[in-house]
Amino acid sequence: MNRTVQVLKTDWLYLARDLKPAMKVACDESKFTRVTIPHANIELPFHSFSENEYAFISWYRRHFRLPKGSRGRRVFIDFDGVMIAATVYVNGKQVGDEHRGGYTPFSVDVTDYVDLAGDNVLAVRVDSTERNDIPPFGHVVDYLTFGGIYREVRLRVCDPIYIEHIFARSIDVMSDRAGLDITARVVNATAESKTLKLTARLSDAQGKLVREARDTVTVIPHSAVDDDDLHMRALRVERWDIDSPKLYTLAVQIEDDDSVSTRIGFRTAEFRDDGAFYLNDRPLKLRGLNRHQTYPYIGAAAPARLQRRDADILKFELACNIVRTSHYPQSPHFLDRCDEIGLLVFEEIPGWQHIGDEAWKALSVRDVEAMIVRDRNHPSICLWGVRVNESNDDHAFYTRTNALAHQLDPTRQTGGVRYKYESERLEDVFTMNDFGYDLRPPNHPKYLVTEFCGHLYPTKTFDQEERVRQHAIHHVHVHNQIGGQKIAGGIGWCAFDYNTHADFGSGDRVCYHGVMDIFRQPKLAAHFYAAQGDPAQKIVLEPATYWKMGDKSGGGVEPLIIFSNCDEVEILIADKSRGKWKPDRETYPNIPRPPFIAKGLSAGWGGDWQPLELRGYIAGKHVATRKISHDGQPARLEIASDDRELLADASDMTRIGLRIVDEFGNILPFAMQPVTLEIEGPGVLVGENPHSMPGGRGGVYVRTTRRAGKITVTATTARLKPAKVAIRTVAP
Repeated sequence: MNRTVQVLKTDWLYLARDLKPAMKVACDESKFTRVTIPHANIELPFHSFSENEYAFISWYRRHFRLPKGSRGRRVFIDFDGVMIAATVYVNGKQVGDEHRGGYTPFSVDVTDYVDLAGDNVLAVRVDSTERNDIPPFGHVVDYLTFGGIYREVRLRVCDPIYIEHIFARSIDVMSDRAGLDITARVVNATAESKTLKLTARLSDAQGKLVREARDTVTVIPHSAVDDDDLHMRALRVERWDIDSPKLYTLAVQIEDDDSVSTRIGFRTAEFRDDGAFYLNDRPLKLRGLNRHQTYPYIGAAAPARLQRRDADILKFELACNIVRTSHYPQSPHFLDRCDEIGLLVFEEIPGWQHIGDEAWKALSVRDVEAMIVRDRNHPSICLWGVRVNESNDDHAFYTRTNALAHQLDPTRQTGGVRYKYESERLEDVFTMNDFGYDLRPPNHPKYLVTEFCGHLYPTKTFDQEERVRQHAIHHVHVHNQIGGQKIAGGIGWCAFDYNTHADFGSGDRVCYHGVMDIFRQPKLAAHFYAAQGDPAQKIVLEPATYWKMGDKSGGGVEPLIIFSNCDEVEILIADKSRGKWKPDRETYPNIPRPPFIAKGLSAGWGGDWQPLELRGYIAGKHVATRKISHDGQPARLEIASDDRELLADASDMTRIGLRIVDEFGNILPFAMQPVTLEIEGPGVLVGENPHSMPGGRGGVYVRTTRRAGKITVTATTARLKPAKVAIRTVAP
């Protein structure tokens, strides 16, 4: 029989305190609230809160019945992530030991605890305190772990002989006769030895069968075996690449019974001794940003739609070709989307500078295994991070993590992010956080800069112009150096602002290090990244100015910096052309699309100070126009939803973006007047209301209910017309 998998998303009961009777079948549930998974143990403001507000013990309960035909089969509860420790009970009995660690999945076999015909009670005690015995804790940590069952939970019923996981290794990818070597972990939970027939099927994106492979394997009682004799040869397949991310589906089945499938891609990815990174034997300069998985209000408890959108932002709005999952394994939904759109990933284990005792290290080694086994079929992942971020050398520990990574996945190289230039080189790639604006020359042939800028120049959306502009120029400067050196590339710190501990960040406990704010709205630095994208996909024409005479020290706006992927930019003031400019390749010769630097505009006080107009040209053709008002007066309140259709499953969410803009649609960074929101229809507003609009912008979320229909969100503020957005929800 094929396995049955049910996503346990709805009908959870939640209590935000410790209660020993919560583990029992008979428990007073009147104090519990009904929630959906993923779930944050508490919703918080977007800033100015303490980690103590979510660092508590809570309980989750879920009643369930087994599907028909479960007798004689194995029953599992699969957790994708619980922060930060979880103890599982079924029908009043503890199942296994406490699981410690919030970033990797775990499963519990509840076969011997369930009632096959009646009601079952799943209870989970979640400890979200910052425990020194669990990575990343033990010292200070520059990010928050939040709390709750924040990733998916599934009920899985399968035969007593089943496939635990599969691993696909592509070979000879650069030939026209590519191959595939497949390993399947087969588990025999019966008391008899079994000889089994396995079939592997490879299908393309349209579901057309490409090739089959078969093998026979014998598994002794109560054991598992890795069958690595499933081979496919002479495959005519298309390669996965950042511009053409071709995906295939691999399914492995035991005779006519249990089967497991995964998506894969055929590609080569290698850091070589000439300093370059090669994708499919083509040198590719890596340009990316670091990403924390957290969001305002909901912490890390973001559903698939929000996770996938972050990948889209990095690829399509910021023109990145790589992302680093700082500093832990991230959502499978995020990685799935990276596969689909061609965004490379450097994924690493949980941690931040601190290495604990031997038990702590054992958990970290377990995280290496869990991360790689979960994610090694993702073609987007090009490098494993097997060293705790910015930690000191530990020869025995990191020899162990490197060896394990190579054993579990011989197809990928390892990296270990450090901030000390002279440190032991156990990993394949020397991955370095270099926060000097003048990068040190590489001391290793395989070299990747994994952080820069960041905390050296935190920048808020409501800072004055010269600071946010200089923040952008710092990113330009470092990427120019990276482009001029024989190194693989650079990953800037970071994509989005994030909440942190009191030891870091600003007075409101936000690290304002992102090129976008915490709501995923751009700062000026974001426009530099966007301008590196192909103009055939998206034309970028963004001035790095608010165009206000008095916001820069000493007054004025010169030099006027423009980020664009056009060939030429014309500047007009008061409808009068002041000339055309080319990209400044003399100052920034190593960037694909350098900024434009304009001087001598003669824009003065009084009557000469008028709106700015930019015109972008490609191959002599006018392709884009951008205007900015000179008076700074709010013209309208804008509201927009990232999605116009959601699933009515009580967990789907979308972002609602808010902006106060001038007459030409430019955000006014000092228009921070509060905005009040009203929602009508089958949806729930998640966020602060009224909203304070830092930097003239902000964001909230809409979460669906289990009822389909139309949701309308109305935003109002003083002296401007109300703005509305409508969202349709449909039955899943």
